[in-house]
Amino acid sequence: MAGQPPPWAYTAVLLCALSLGGAIEIPMDPSIQNELSQPPTITKQSVKDHIVDPRDNILIECEAKGNPAPSFHWTRNSKFFNIAKDPRVSMRRRSGTLVIDFRSGGRPEEYEGEYQCFARNKFGTALSNRIRLQVSKSPLWPKENLDPVVVQEGAPLTLQCNPPPGLPSPVIFWMSSSMEPITQDKRVSQGHNGDLYFSNVMLQDMQTDYSCNARFHFTHTIQQKNPFTLKVLTNHPYNDSSLRNHPDMYSARGVAERTPSFMYPQGTASSQMVLRGMDLLLECIASGVPTPDIAWYKKGGDLPSDKAKFENFNKALRITNVSEEDSGEYFCLASNKMGSIRHTISVRVKAAPYWLDEPKNLILAPGEDGRLVCRANGNPKPTVQWMVNGEPLQSAPPNPNREVAGDTIIFRDTQISSRAVYQCNTSNEHGYLLANAFVSVLDVPPRMLSPRNQLIRVILYNRTRLDCPFFGSPIPTLRWFKNGQGSNLDGGNYHVYENGSLEIKMIRKEDQGIYTCVATNILGKAENQVRLEVKDPTRIYRMPEDQVAKRGTTVQLECRVKHDPSLKLAVSWLKDDEPLYISNRMKKEEDSLTIFGVAERDQGSYTCVASTELDQDLAKAYLTVLADQATPTNRLAALPKGRPDRPRDLELTDLAERSVRLTWIPGDDNNSPITDYVVQFEEDQFQPGVWHDHSKFPGSVNSAVLRLSPYVNYQFRVIAINEVGSSHPSLPSERYRTSGAPPESNPSDVKGEGTRKNNMEITWTPMNATSAFGPNLRYIVKWRRRETRETWNNVTVWGSRYVVGQTPVYVPYEIRVQAENDFGKGPEPDTVIGYSGEDLPSAPRRFRVRQPNLETINLEWDHPEHPNGILIGYTLKYVAFNGTKVGKQIVENFSPNQTKFTVQRADPVSRYRFSLSARTQVGSGEAVTEESPAPPNEATPTAAYTNNQADIATQGWFIGLMCAIALLVLILLIVCFIKRSRGGKYPVREKKDVPLGPEDPKEEDGSFDYSDEDNKPLQGSQTSLDGTIKQQESDDSLVDYGEGGEGQFNEDGSFIGQYTVKKDKEETEGNESSEATSPVNAIYSLA
Repeated sequence: MAGQPPPWAYTAVLLCALSLGGAIEIPMDPSIQNELSQPPTITKQSVKDHIVDPRDNILIECEAKGNPAPSFHWTRNSKFFNIAKDPRVSMRRRSGTLVIDFRSGGRPEEYEGEYQCFARNKFGTALSNRIRLQVSKSPLWPKENLDPVVVQEGAPLTLQCNPPPGLPSPVIFWMSSSMEPITQDKRVSQGHNGDLYFSNVMLQDMQTDYSCNARFHFTHTIQQKNPFTLKVLTNHPYNDSSLRNHPDMYSARGVAERTPSFMYPQGTASSQMVLRGMDLLLECIASGVPTPDIAWYKKGGDLPSDKAKFENFNKALRITNVSEEDSGEYFCLASNKMGSIRHTISVRVKAAPYWLDEPKNLILAPGEDGRLVCRANGNPKPTVQWMVNGEPLQSAPPNPNREVAGDTIIFRDTQISSRAVYQCNTSNEHGYLLANAFVSVLDVPPRMLSPRNQLIRVILYNRTRLDCPFFGSPIPTLRWFKNGQGSNLDGGNYHVYENGSLEIKMIRKEDQGIYTCVATNILGKAENQVRLEVKDPTRIYRMPEDQVAKRGTTVQLECRVKHDPSLKLAVSWLKDDEPLYISNRMKKEEDSLTIFGVAERDQGSYTCVASTELDQDLAKAYLTVLADQATPTNRLAALPKGRPDRPRDLELTDLAERSVRLTWIPGDDNNSPITDYVVQFEEDQFQPGVWHDHSKFPGSVNSAVLRLSPYVNYQFRVIAINEVGSSHPSLPSERYRTSGAPPESNPSDVKGEGTRKNNMEITWTPMNATSAFGPNLRYIVKWRRRETRETWNNVTVWGSRYVVGQTPVYVPYEIRVQAENDFGKGPEPDTVIGYSGEDLPSAPRRFRVRQPNLETINLEWDHPEHPNGILIGYTLKYVAFNGTKVGKQIVENFSPNQTKFTVQRADPVSRYRFSLSARTQVGSGEAVTEESPAPPNEATPTAAYTNNQADIATQGWFIGLMCAIALLVLILLIVCFIKRSRGGKYPVREKKDVPLGPEDPKEEDGSFDYSDEDNKPLQGSQTSLDGTIKQQESDDSLVDYGEGGEGQFNEDGSFIGQYTVKKDKEETEGNESSEATSPVNAIYSLA
């Protein structure tokens, strides 16, 4: 079928795999998905080592599919994790993804541990990997005071970084305290451990200080260690810059030369272990004067040139993607003119388990046999454990149709009851692999998956393919028929692929008609029809010719076309391979292009393009514009010159698999020697009728060997060139088809870019006919989140783009695009880094407004917590206002690295309102707004600026003043209380002349109660025989006066003592201390 295959064509590829021993997917057709039962399959899960940002909510992914839809549960540290009991933990709807929310508080560290997800329906249980959850840590650098480092000029020096242990480990780099990078070379460089090594110290090293910086990945923070300062002792105290380029700089500075010695690693030998597939990094850092050179060697062989590269000025050797053959002894040689030393490193390569044969889902019909194979390798050799539905196979109910043979489970005469999900866990001391594979037993009659009665239009003599995707269990057989005839189409001009597609190798007029595909199994049959129409090709039968014209004349380029009348024809022109602008000096007609008043700018190549919706044809001519002719100076110059005649009688000889010899007879050169021959080719599969340049040869040859690509049906023609122009192309040669092969390259210009905030569009430049190397060229597109080590997602695409949906905002992805044809796959593709779409950033954090004086206002802010893309800058909008008067808004744009700005005030009275937002490519995000503080003459207690208040409140004089005021207020309150208490009783002498009424309350001591109504005893209270009121009825007793139990009176009969109001026993239970200790009594005694 011409053009890009429809989406259901992908299913046909899966059905091909089904016929070879078990499909791994049910077709994506919704009607089939909804009808067929399917055990659970894990489709998405978090990485095994899942490190999370402590500032965000925790997300542990687990997605699965199945029919019926699976339910989910989790274990934590191998125990059931009851989500319902923890209010912070929830599970996404129709998903097993855990969300742990810390907006209402809580510590993420409490949830660290090992998690595993279980997806279950009635046909089985699938398991996720064991996900180790860890919270990212970026501890602060311990405070330390570093003394200046004193070192003799020429001596070696190591400045240790010792960064705080973070999770993941921070990125280390060295800078000065003024944030200038430290220049590194073969004398001064940073080791892999973060330390800074000086092979020899020079006087100029004192010109800066040295600070180790650690950048933490999750928090996007950089911590800086206190800087080292160097004091270099030297015999030549002047740092003469002219000596730096001196051929013998060290001798000129009086520094003694030394043989090399190793600073790292120590000694003459060491060992290192690396895991297969990881990068091996070997490092040798040496001291010496002059600075030593480092060279690397492998004992008994050469370094792997395709994987080895030197880093850090040859001090480090990195070997990527290590394999077992990289084991052995490596040694580094450090040498200068004083001598050399070497260090030997013994490298051992171990391996975590890796798949040799990963178990695949097995779909069988009732009564069929099948097998699951779980084969892995590693060092040490991994062990294999089988489970079924999450339980060890040994404890599962016996199944007479199942037999376990080591790494293989064999199923015989399977029945519907055999459906389950099997897990294979293979592990050694360096890691493990866990794979789920379900066994599903289906009995489904054949059914067609493509639309019915499709119309396919193709060009005569082209190749085409008719697709007929189908499904059934047992696997149906497929046959093709034409126009209802009884014979099956296969062989000759027809070829039926294993997935059921019918290829017609060369379309002829008699191939037009109705084609029927019939799928049959023991449960029934299904059929579909495709109508094929054959169209005539589009051909330019009168092509434009090369012309030489004088300036100012008129030129006409012909282009007459023959095409199928049922197709719409469009004719366009190109100049120098770019679309031609038809000016008012040009006239474009159906079969020609006329140029009036030819100018020098009109010189160039003109291409006529005749196209329909199915094909196109091109023809090119060259227009040469001459200035006014000069007078000929000799007879030869006076002879008319013209473009050469076309070559003729093309012949193909020496036919080989990847080459052929082309021979031709040159045409007349028309008084201008032929300078070049251009050989062009046309192929009839990808771009039939389009001629491409193949190679160029000198004008002195008429035979050449042409290099050919696999699976191309070549046809050649030759064009002769002289100084006047190009000849007409020769008549085409006979066709020659090369055999097919897998692609030897992959598409170029692979990119991954987000077009929306939740997607990533993967694009590439498609391969042409000479690089396809075989039929049915397609592309395997793979992608996964970068640095997550999750399983690659993949899809097969026939076009040049694919859109990945439902992506997080602006995260990096690893992308691979691999070419594949029917002969096999291309080489392993390179990994390209792409990014999903950007979004608006969040507001800048910690926006601070400070006013150090009446002339300026200082603004500071931090980067947004969620940039959601590449920050391209900040936008600050501010306006001055004074009461109801508002000034003109001013807009400032800053670079993404700027986080400070100073505003010059126009006057000392107005205030300012600021609005700050961050920008990405999508636009400006949420803005944060602040106002400047009020001027001193305008400020009120409620208008004071918060930050200034905070500064005053922390001053010592202010705290002392507040304490003194509080103490004075307390003393005043106590004095007032004492005064009120002393006014409660009057002495008898002052009342002795006043008669007592029968209703007046009187106590035995002769004094009267002058207390408020609230302090009077309750009416009807009883009086004891000694004249006192009982304690439970009144708190006013003589016993409560003074320190003793008896009151004392002076000569005038007044009472001497202290008055204390007793509290009720229920209020003072257990508190029976003496009243003399009361602060009120103590102060009263001084009054």
